[in-house]
Amino acid sequence: MNKYVFTVAAAALLALAGCQSGNRIRTDSRVAAQNVGTVNPFLWRASLDTFSNLPVASTDPIGGLIVYDWKSFPGAEGERIKATVYILDTRLRADGVKVSVFRQVNEDGEWKDATVDPETAMQLENAILDRARTLKNAQLG
Repeated sequence: MNKYVFTVAAAALLALAGCQSGNRIRTDSRVAAQNVGTVNPFLWRASLDTFSNLPVASTDPIGGLIVYDWKSFPGAEGERIKATVYILDTRLRADGVKVSVFRQVNEDGEWKDATVDPETAMQLENAILDRARTLKNAQLG
């Protein structure tokens, strides 16, 4: 059951990311996006867009790090997820972004670490790359 609930939460995260427009972002994401340092700006913006429904805990635009805070999703209140995005290159490349996803489940009022399907991080990396390509094409076209 827990794997099913997490899969639903991850799918909701991906679905919401796909529905986001560049104008519908949180204020903290907008500020972070304006302060991009030495990382690829399309990957940076795409990362903020893809995870727009997670709260931003901290950002390092020079080092290419975005840390998101814990969030539970409706229908899965007994578990929560968070993510960290590493932007590794100034170029828009498939190996220029890495996502780490963390999951916890609430057992008897205490949050305990739980496993995450490794495919989840890869799917989120692909969603970021797709969004980054869209942003780049929109700027060029």
